[in-house]
Amino acid sequence: MRLETERLTLRSWEERDRAPLASILGDPEVRRFYPSALTPEQAGAQLDFAMERQAAVGVHFGAAELRSTGRLVGLIGLAWIPDETRDAIPGRPAVEIGWQFDKSLWGQGLAPEGARAWLEHGFDALGLSEIVAFTFRGNLPSQRVMTKIGMTRDPASDFEHPRLPPGHPLRPHVLYRISRA
Repeated sequence: MRLETERLTLRSWEERDRAPLASILGDPEVRRFYPSALTPEQAGAQLDFAMERQAAVGVHFGAAELRSTGRLVGLIGLAWIPDETRDAIPGRPAVEIGWQFDKSLWGQGLAPEGARAWLEHGFDALGLSEIVAFTFRGNLPSQRVMTKIGMTRDPASDFEHPRLPPGHPLRPHVLYRISRA
């Protein structure tokens, strides 16, 4: 899998991505809206899972690298929502879009640029009828990206993330939708 935008190459993961991904996901600021930053071992396990999912179902969050340098700068893509999470969301949407980028590149429009390419791929190449995005309700930067790429918040589908315990401050999530139409 490979998509290109003006500034990004969006591709499947490769073994060479382990150390740079661990650096990005190990940054507490990058992971401030997640329960914790990841250890190198946890980031490696996440990479292994993403590679397995890509092989099994064709898509999962993939690598984002700068076209100009080939430097890995984050992850972005589409993923099938696990049943446990789907069951918590009204309407049980099937596919989400998501991203995490190296903080040194925040504010440069890379997330919306890559997300638009993934949306186009999802609707045109994969034939999806709807894609959702969700995040902790306090994650305003990601919500701005969702709005920039044409997604609309669906307050009736906001939910408590089932992978976080009741009362966890990051548990309340908002949901945004976009359809092929």
